[in-house]
Amino acid sequence: MAGEHDDAGTGHWADETAEKIIREKGNKDGYTCASGITPSGTVHIGNFREIISTDLVVRALRDRGKTVRFIYSWDDYDVFRKVPVNMPGREELETYLRFPITMVPDPWGRDSSYARHHEVDVESVLPLVGIQPEFLYQAERYRASLYAGGIRRALEHRETLKNILDRFRDEDHKIQGEWWPISVFCANCNKDETEIDNWDEEWGIDYHCLSCGHRETVDLRGARGVKLGWRVDWPMRWEYEKVDFEPAGKDHHSQGGSFDTARHVCKEVYGWEAPVTFRYDFIGIKGNPGKMSSSRGKVVDLPDLLKVYTPELVRYLFAGTRPNTEFTISFDLDVIKIYEDYDKTERIAWGDEQAKNEGVFKQEKRIYEFSQVLCGPGGRPAMPPVKPYQLPFRHLCNLIQIADGDIDRAISTLSRGEPGGPSPEQVPGIRARALRARYWIDECAPEEFRFKLRSPGEKADLPGPQAAAIRSLRDEVVARIESFRDDKSCAEAIYGVAERHGLDGKTLFRASYQALIGKDQGPRLANFLRSIDKARLLSILAVY
Repeated sequence: MAGEHDDAGTGHWADETAEKIIREKGNKDGYTCASGITPSGTVHIGNFREIISTDLVVRALRDRGKTVRFIYSWDDYDVFRKVPVNMPGREELETYLRFPITMVPDPWGRDSSYARHHEVDVESVLPLVGIQPEFLYQAERYRASLYAGGIRRALEHRETLKNILDRFRDEDHKIQGEWWPISVFCANCNKDETEIDNWDEEWGIDYHCLSCGHRETVDLRGARGVKLGWRVDWPMRWEYEKVDFEPAGKDHHSQGGSFDTARHVCKEVYGWEAPVTFRYDFIGIKGNPGKMSSSRGKVVDLPDLLKVYTPELVRYLFAGTRPNTEFTISFDLDVIKIYEDYDKTERIAWGDEQAKNEGVFKQEKRIYEFSQVLCGPGGRPAMPPVKPYQLPFRHLCNLIQIADGDIDRAISTLSRGEPGGPSPEQVPGIRARALRARYWIDECAPEEFRFKLRSPGEKADLPGPQAAAIRSLRDEVVARIESFRDDKSCAEAIYGVAERHGLDGKTLFRASYQALIGKDQGPRLANFLRSIDKARLLSILAVY
C-alpha cells in the first residue's frame, strides 16, 4: 500500500487513483486499465488526454509492484455517420455513410481502410511519448463472435436494459414501442439501416434492410454484422475484459450520461462492478500550431504537439495537471514559459534548486518522473539515466537564429563563455529541444521574436551620436567580449558606453539592435553579444 512505497505522500493524482483502484477493486496482483475511441477522424489532442491519463495511472500501479494490462480499444465497428471537414475525397466518403468505419476506404490510399489510417497515425506516434498499450480492434472482435454471449445476455435482459436507460430520461425521451439493444449491418449493402424482426430466444436473429430490402436470419455465434448499442456495448466489454479502471470525458460523466447508465448495466445485467474512473476536462489551444492547421480544419493532434514540445514536455503538460482541470496548450510565446516551468521542475527533481518544502519537492519530483518517456524496471516511473544539460528554450531560440538555423553550429557554441559544455550523452536531448525551437521560430513565433543577423557591409541609418556609441561598443566591449565573466559585467560595460556618449541605455540598446538585426528590439543585449562569435560581431560592426 501507499505507506510501503517511496512515492507515498506525493500528492500526485495518478498515485491517488492507483491507491483508489487497489482499495476499491481489492489488492490483486494484476489489474486491467482501459481506454479507447472511435477512429472516425483525426485523433486530436483532447482524445490524447484520455490515453496519457490512463498511462500515468498504469505507471503508478506498476510502481506498486502490480501487473497491469493496458488495453486501448479502437471502436472501428461504429457507424460512419458524417465526413469530417478536414478529409480529402469528401464526395466519395459520403457514399459510405452508415457503413461500419472499418469498411470505409482510406481517402489517402495508404492503409486498408479509413479507420485503419487513423489508427496507424496514432499507433505510430504513441511510442514516441512512452505509451505502448495493447490495441484491441472491435470490428475484428465482433466479427469473430467473441461477444456472442454478451449480445445474447443483452437480448435476454432487454426489458431490464430498457428500464435502466429510461431511468435517466424524462417522459418525452423514454423508449417507445419495441426496442432492441442491438443493431445489424446489412450483409448485402453494409449499412446499418436495418430493423430487427424476431429473436428466437436463443442464437437466431431475423432482420430486414430498409435501404436495400435484404432479409436474413443470422446466428449470433457466426454473425459478422450484429453489434450492441453504445450504452450496452461499453459495459459489456468492461465485464468481458474485467476492466478495473477507465477514465472518461466530462460529456460521458454528465448526470445521466453514458457512464451513469453503463455503471448500472454492468452491475445489473453483466454482474461486474463498473471500473474506477475519473472525469477529464477539455483542452484549449492558444496560438497557431503551424501553417498546416487551416487546411486541416484546425484539428491539433499529437504530431502537431511534438513539433513544438519534446516528448518529455508533452508528458509534463498532462502529468502536471489534474485531469478534471481544463487547461490550454500554447503555441505562442507561452511556449517559452512552459519550457521554463519544466526546467524548474527538473532542477528541483535533481536537487539543483531547493523546493519550498518537502511536500513540494515530492510532488515536483513525481511529476518529473511521470514526464519521462522511459520507465524504470517493471514499468515504474523513474529519473532519466543521464542528467540533462539545461539550456533555456529562449536562449536556444536565440542561438539557433544567430546560427541562421544551423542546429549543429548552435550547439557547438554552448561552451563559449561557460564553465563547460554538454557531455556527449547530453547532446541528443539538446538536439531534440533544438529541433522544436527551430520549428517554433519558423512556424509559430510572433514576428517580433524573430531576427536575422545583418551581413557584413550592411549599415543601419543611425544619427551621428548613436553611430559613435556603436563604434565605442565595438572597440571597448565587443573587442574584449571574452573578458567578461558573465552577462552582468558585460551589461555594466554597455551602460558605461552609453553614459560616456550621453545616451540613456534604451537609446543605445535600440541603436545596437538596429546595427545587428535591423530591429528596435531583440534578445537581452549582454547575453546576445556574448552568444555571437566575436569575429562575426566585429565584421558586422566594422562599417561604423
